[in-house]
Amino acid sequence: MNNAEANLALEHYLKSRVSEIEEALPKTLPADWVFPNNLKESMMYSLMAGGKRLRPVFVLVACESLGGNVQSAMPVACAVEMIHTYSLVHDDLPAMDNDDYRRGKLTNHKVHGEAMAILAGDGLLTHAFYSVTQATRQYGVPADIMLTVAEELSYYSGVIGMVGGQAADMLGEQGVTSIQQLEYIHLHKTSDLIVFSLRAGARIGGANEQQIAALTEFGRKLGLAFQIQDDILDIIGDEALLGKQKGSDEKSGKVTYPYFIGLDASKAEVARLTQEAKSAVLEANLPYPDRLLELADYLMNRVY
Repeated sequence: MNNAEANLALEHYLKSRVSEIEEALPKTLPADWVFPNNLKESMMYSLMAGGKRLRPVFVLVACESLGGNVQSAMPVACAVEMIHTYSLVHDDLPAMDNDDYRRGKLTNHKVHGEAMAILAGDGLLTHAFYSVTQATRQYGVPADIMLTVAEELSYYSGVIGMVGGQAADMLGEQGVTSIQQLEYIHLHKTSDLIVFSLRAGARIGGANEQQIAALTEFGRKLGLAFQIQDDILDIIGDEALLGKQKGSDEKSGKVTYPYFIGLDASKAEVARLTQEAKSAVLEANLPYPDRLLELADYLMNRVY
């Protein structure tokens, strides 16, 4: 299979997985639950707004790389997408980034109001943990495994992880003075949920601790590469594909990798981190590592 055929096969695979995830997401809210419809509409507005679904895909691919039951990992895939979505809803609020558009659509607070957007984020955050429990309730994943997954979801999405990264990002708007500060923001704001996704999927798939450690390294490197690529695309990307104006980081005063080291060096850093991520996977002795390796290359070469 040549590169073009391999890319086409991967894109077909991703579309299939994303379709499965998007079919599962609305079903995580039990049909017999009664609560304000405006809240449900606000939650679903952002949860079903599209996007790459990268984090839930990584949950499923990591489970698949161990030969695990991918369907049993779906509740966790949905959970991490809820966490990611709530963070975007809150990021867009006037007190945070004050954005009018997300993925080419009006942001949640512009459609449903600021108060309901806050509550929708709260609802998605808390419902994520309910969804995690369903891996045991519905699919019989051992409770001790899911206890660790729930613990790690709190860790990687909380103050030591994503929320801490978001706080550092907000504080950094007052002046990020070093690339080390910027790396901290990227590792926690972006990498940590990718790391969680890989670790969770692998645990459900039956990974040993050496494999978990290798996938953690893969996620850290790939998450950082992903965010640097975002910084690059903000300068050179296609606005129609990005769903936002080019140069939005510069206009909003955000400091990025290209600001510190230049565009060419940033591209080289993406390539280096991607190769190191792939090396970690190759050292993990996974039964089926190919999808993870393909995804690493796919993300490095993405245009949006």
